[in-house]
Parts: sequence; structure tokens; C-alpha cells
Amino acid sequence: MFKIIIGVVVVAVIAITVFMVIDPNINLVRTNDTSNTTSMDIMNDASNSLSTASFVVSIEGEVSKEGSYGFDELPTMGELIEAAGGLTTAADERCYFEDVELENGKTYFISSKYESGNICSLVELKKVNINTSNSEQLLAVSGFTTSVANSIISYRGEKGQFNTIEDLLNVYGIGNATYRKVRSYVYLHE
Repeated sequence: MFKIIIGVVVVAVIAITVFMVIDPNINLVRTNDTSNTTSMDIMNDASNSLSTASFVVSIEGEVSKEGSYGFDELPTMGELIEAAGGLTTAADERCYFEDVELENGKTYFISSKYESGNICSLVELKKVNINTSNSEQLLAVSGFTTSVANSIISYRGEKGQFNTIEDLLNVYGIGNATYRKVRSYVYLHE
């Protein structure tokens, strides 16, 4: 019985290792210099970096490598994007500020300029600026009600501008479902 349990554990560890090497989305942390390292070294460094990192921040959307990245100091959005291998060509650069300091444990989203699911689309999504739009303009986004639009304007008046799209989650009336529905249709600056 003991041999069977050890065999199952060994097979599971090998399978997980193989899947991590094969699937690039599981690569959790990029290292700066990989010229003299193997894939296994990078995986070991990635898991060790996340467990020993002071700050872990995740990114998804229009970046080369979505995932979680470990840092010794709180990173800026620019540093997180760099760690994720940079932006894709579809990334909407109006949807983030490079120099904003991020929060530990949060996931950040880089929106596309184009409709999702249509890689060849040249038609840009219609978006509204959550830092400057009035209530009527905000209502153009499906998912924003009159009360949410007013809450966004009130939030700006009390807290100042939105520094990340994820700041929408701090607005009264916006939960995870609404945030996920609207995050591709808003931007922060021109």
C-alpha cells in the first residue's frame, strides 16, 4: 500500500511539472536573465520567488504572460507590465497609468482596444473616460445605472481621479460582476 501511495505522489509531481513546462500561462514569474537557465530552473525560481516575495501582484488581459509576479518592493504598473513580458498590440494604453503604485495581492487588468473574440477586428471598442465623463456619458456603458454613474462622480469628488480600472470596485454599487462587465469599456486618460 505504501509503495502505491509513493507511486501516485511521484506520478502527480511529474505530471504537474510537465504541465507547467508545456503550458506557458502557468509560468508565474519571469526572470530577467534566462540565458543560462533551463525551464526547470525557471519554474523552481518562479515558485520560490512567489513564496519568498514580499509583494505578489497579478495581471491579466492584453499582456504577453498573464499571471502572478513577485516583487521585493511594491511595483508600479509599468514594472508589472514589464514583468509580464510587455503589452500585446491590442492593448489600450489609455487604461492604465505606468507610474501608479499597485497594491499587494490584487489582480490588474489591461483592456483591449478591440472587441474580444475578434482578433482581426480593426474597429475600436466605444469606451468612456471614468475620470472625466459626466453621468450621461457614463450611462453609455452597459452595466452602469444612473445610481452607479452618480456614485462614480461622487467618488471622483471625494477621492480624486481613478488610478486603476480596479478602483471601480471601491465605488458604491459596483461589485465583481459589474466590474467584469464594464472593465473593457472604460479608460483612465486620453
